[in-house]
Amino acid sequence: MTNFAYTPPTDRTLQFPDGFLWGAATAAYQVEGAAHEEGRTDSIWDTFSRVPGAVIDAHNGDVACDQYHRYADDAKLMADLNIKAYRFSTSWARIRPDGISGPAGINTAGLDYYSRLVDSLLDNGIMPWLTLYHWDLPQALEDNGGWANRDTAKLFAEYAMTVHDALGDRVGVWTTLNEPWCSSFLSYTAGVHAPGRTSPADGLAAAHHLMLGHGLAIRELRTAAPDAELGITLNFTVADPVDANNPEDIDAARRIDAQFNRVFADPIFNGAYPADLMDDLAEVGLRDGFEALIHDGDLDIISTPIDALGVNYYHGEANSKTPPTDVLVGDAPVERKTRSPYPAADGVYVHPRGLPVTDQDWEIQPEGLTRLLQRLHAEYTGERGVKLFITENGCAFDDVADANNNVDDQNRLSFYDVHLRAIHEAIESGVPVHGYFAWSLLDNYEWAWGYHKRFGIVRVDYDTQERTVKSSGRWYAGVAAGNSVPAR
Repeated sequence: MTNFAYTPPTDRTLQFPDGFLWGAATAAYQVEGAAHEEGRTDSIWDTFSRVPGAVIDAHNGDVACDQYHRYADDAKLMADLNIKAYRFSTSWARIRPDGISGPAGINTAGLDYYSRLVDSLLDNGIMPWLTLYHWDLPQALEDNGGWANRDTAKLFAEYAMTVHDALGDRVGVWTTLNEPWCSSFLSYTAGVHAPGRTSPADGLAAAHHLMLGHGLAIRELRTAAPDAELGITLNFTVADPVDANNPEDIDAARRIDAQFNRVFADPIFNGAYPADLMDDLAEVGLRDGFEALIHDGDLDIISTPIDALGVNYYHGEANSKTPPTDVLVGDAPVERKTRSPYPAADGVYVHPRGLPVTDQDWEIQPEGLTRLLQRLHAEYTGERGVKLFITENGCAFDDVADANNNVDDQNRLSFYDVHLRAIHEAIESGVPVHGYFAWSLLDNYEWAWGYHKRFGIVRVDYDTQERTVKSSGRWYAGVAAGNSVPAR
């Protein structure tokens, strides 16, 4: 098996380009709380968290990090950490909670909250980076078919403009979707994310309609705000064959690349779904149904030019047709394990490579990020002038707090260090990366893992809501202040 254990050397200080943007990220359902205050109604995650076995210990986001009430203090905390941009998401379930089109469907109290948040960020010298959808579809829309219903794409564009009408005078960076792979295939095919469906056909429908909603929203936003920076955030893996000389392993990695990476990148940048993906779907009888979803003009809408591509990277993987265990490639972290999220990759397996792992058993592979950025620049963003940003990168570890809630998380600090060095290596090779957002600002609700996995550079005591900056947070503050990664 190929060894991907290389990590960049840590014995020199690395200076980042002038203007490099240092940020931190969260998502609405993971941090806000106030789940049923001031007009917000259930999202699919509120509903899903009540399904027995769907979320570990039936944890929910009712309170989360209570940022809905503590946003001003959190903005000051970010300023103290030298964070220059905060990537947050607005909650569709808070702004248009009942899925009703038109002015009657707007919850002004929800918009007012985000207006206060944006003002607080700006008052602290922090740029607001707004993501419109981070998985919290109103349950009322799911009851009408959710993302498997084409109408949801049109309603998403309307929701996008509702947010822009309220905040566009102060927000200049807009991301349509966060990780549509998760909100389609993990959510509608694997059943491990809300709404918990287990249909390959529904997952494909959700994927296409998410892409259509993205394109429709970009067109509307471009008309309303021609100077705004518009984009999308995709999560990527680096799929490698276990044996680079084995045709079956090469095909296994190709299938994962097609059904994880290119299923979204190709229609956005090339205006077409990958031909090999369509062949994969034909093998399992899904191609005709998928093609029927694609109406005339859809791909032109989806490929409306964007300004920025957000890259979320946590790990790569080695793929084979030979199972090392009985575990399929996928991300089924909880008691409610179902099927593979891949509609046409049954029989493809992931092989552990002996790399260090996080608390979620995700392999730590920084060199994969270097290769990923080089590939994205070469195949998608470079010739089109689309800016690359790392919009999520981080890790869960079993943090141990001392008596004062301090966490000396050297493992997380090292994770950030080697990945920032991997990004710098990509920059040195000619890839213009423009910024980095640590995931996450705060320990928070980690979806189907509940509150059992901590990603924050700031510890949250969920009983008291006390915030305590971890060692990684203090280190990151120094990185942001100096625009450099120090030698270690």
